[in-house]
Amino acid sequence: MERTESRSFWLDILKGTLFSLCISLGLILILAVFLSFASLSDTAITITDQFIKIISVFLGVFIVLRKNAQHGLYKGIIIGVLFTIIAFLVFSLLDLSFSIGISLLLDLLFSVAVGAICGVICANLKK
Repeated sequence: MERTESRSFWLDILKGTLFSLCISLGLILILAVFLSFASLSDTAITITDQFIKIISVFLGVFIVLRKNAQHGLYKGIIIGVLFTIIAFLVFSLLDLSFSIGISLLLDLLFSVAVGAICGVICANLKK
């Protein structure tokens, strides 16, 4: 990769990750407001949380790949990884509790898979 292309690649990654985080924060806030008026089971909250992650990563990857569909798989994977790490840090800071365990690893693997799938799908939408 040329220097300009490399810089553009990492700017796309940053843009996609930040967009994913903003979407996730917004949807989590909506969920919190909803939960203040209604109660959901722990299973329903877990499923909703995973759905929010899927939507957030998908939209972050989609935004990045809509203009330049190159390296969709790589961009999707990296956005998924960075999204998970930064979201973990942000939500741990908000909760004042850092708990690194198997659930974080599973979240990371889940986001990598979602990012990879979204990257391939979004890159091929342009064709």
